[in-house]
Amino acid sequence: MSGGAGDESDSPSGAPVDFDRLDAIRERFATDDRFSRVDGEPAGAPDRLVCVYNDRFYPGRVRAARLEVVWYENGDFSIHYHEEYEAGAFDHRWDRHPSDHNARDHVHPGPDAPTPGDDASHPPDWRDVLSGALSEVEARQRAFWEE
Repeated sequence: MSGGAGDESDSPSGAPVDFDRLDAIRERFATDDRFSRVDGEPAGAPDRLVCVYNDRFYPGRVRAARLEVVWYENGDFSIHYHEEYEAGAFDHRWDRHPSDHNARDHVHPGPDAPTPGDDASHPPDWRDVLSGALSEVEARQRAFWEE
């Protein structure tokens, strides 16, 4: 299931990165017009998939937005949504991994993804986890245009 950098994980999960899962996600997102670019194993973050949102979903005050996905062979994950502003950022993260600050499934809510976050219950299927995260991001994007 693996074969890339990061096999000897020092992640909070303790498991190796599931590069096959990241490849499957990259294939799905590469044809999704919500993303302008999907980078697998980028320099500086070889354990993750970095998905840059198309700027047409954002008002001009949002300089950039991206979703970073890390998935582990034991089913643990971290999905980090990040928006950049001229003065600041918005961060929100969905996590499943062992933690001394929260239950295994938890969310670090926006705007600043604090630790500890909120205990949560994520679906067991990775596709449902991603779908839920993407739906939350989409609701946030819609809210920009309803202001």
